[in-house]
Amino acid sequence: MTKLTNHAQWAVAGLLSVGALSISACGIKDELLSPQQPGTITASAIATAGAAGAEALRVGALGQMKVWTVGGGGSNGNNPMMLGDLLTDVWKSGDTFQQHNETDQRTISLNNTVLQTAYTAAQNSRGRFYDAINALTTASPDKKSEIAEMYWGVGLVEMSLSEVFCNGVPFGSVVNGSPVYTDPLTNQQGFALSITHFDSALALVNGATDSYSIGVRNATLVAKARALVDMGKFAEAAALVPASVVPTNYQYLITYSQPTQDNEIWTYNGQGQSVARMVVGDSVDLLNGQKNIIANAIPFASANDPRVPVKGSSTNPSVVSIDRTTPFVQQLIWLNRTDPNVLFSGIDARLIEAEAKLQAGDVAGMMTILNTLRTTPETLGNFQVPAMAPLATPSTADAAVSLFFREKAFWQFARGTRLGDERRLIRQYGRTQDQVFPTGLFFKNGGPPYGTDVNLPVTDNEKTNPKFQGCLDRNA
Repeated sequence: MTKLTNHAQWAVAGLLSVGALSISACGIKDELLSPQQPGTITASAIATAGAAGAEALRVGALGQMKVWTVGGGGSNGNNPMMLGDLLTDVWKSGDTFQQHNETDQRTISLNNTVLQTAYTAAQNSRGRFYDAINALTTASPDKKSEIAEMYWGVGLVEMSLSEVFCNGVPFGSVVNGSPVYTDPLTNQQGFALSITHFDSALALVNGATDSYSIGVRNATLVAKARALVDMGKFAEAAALVPASVVPTNYQYLITYSQPTQDNEIWTYNGQGQSVARMVVGDSVDLLNGQKNIIANAIPFASANDPRVPVKGSSTNPSVVSIDRTTPFVQQLIWLNRTDPNVLFSGIDARLIEAEAKLQAGDVAGMMTILNTLRTTPETLGNFQVPAMAPLATPSTADAAVSLFFREKAFWQFARGTRLGDERRLIRQYGRTQDQVFPTGLFFKNGGPPYGTDVNLPVTDNEKTNPKFQGCLDRNA
């Protein structure tokens, strides 16, 4: 099991911000009265510190990853994975922030400042992984597994942004302190790019037998398999992650600690309705005091599924979130500010295998995998999922698709995968956006219709890149 801690993140953050102030005896009065402008230690300066500097960059890169992956962010800003889930049926906005409300309504503006911050955090993370790769390769080339994890991190950013953002994400770099701008890539090109970095990671850890290397390899195999699924290469994906290679109980966890950073799902939903900016999604809500049906939405809040235990009701106006109008529904998975999030797991590997069966027309094989998961108690982070009853085999191919993605949504609730899956239902399974995404009347502002966004737009702040003029398209 691989875990990340916040202690390392903040140790490096402090190192990057510490300045050196030299005060001589003869000039102490002038120094004290002059503006204080301590210098900043750059990544390149840290890299010159040899192995210690390289290790600091590695730890810092893992710390920055926690800012944009699910569960990261800040008290007034989300990560792109949580915003992607908000665009789907996973969350509803119980917030006063227009940035959250418009995302929930599927009408996202190009100057959405919350989305700008989330997008920038992910792109910055990619740069930090590259800095760490360069430093480790120079100072500690024998640390193959550590270098592999950094390549995995680069690929993780590229795959994740390609899953949730529009066609047209640029993936540039910084060379010798100067930006190198690149043309925007389609999502398919982004997935292919991520696979090149996953392959670089695998080349470094294949054959290693220590637990750290195995953890990195398993995370990379599941990530690469997910990217292959994004590209429609289902059999190839399943072949990477059999149970003999990635066991079902494998987990790559993102952990938190109170002195540094809380789990943002807890911040936005877990600590109580008076500060809750998001509520668990449902297939029904309240519009002007009346029940309002949301077409296509999975009833996470009212399904009574043990994988998504909740407190509250989507139609109870007596307990409301921070906007004082939206009925509050709290998830009961992340009950504490330090509860970890699962970034990758062996359950994900089994779902990849199940979808390959579905694609091959082997619905019985798919059901065997899904029902084995259901009838076996599973662990996700600190959350214990009890055994559930098996499901009957669906009678039609279309029903099998719906059942698979419903099961997948419950197993991966609030882990940032739902938007990519809903886009795939359009792109790979031939459904239309009004058959997949929340549709009908939006519950705020008098009941306007939901919009038609099926992804997050790359926001206008990216236009500092002269090669970026906006999304290539907003298609799934």
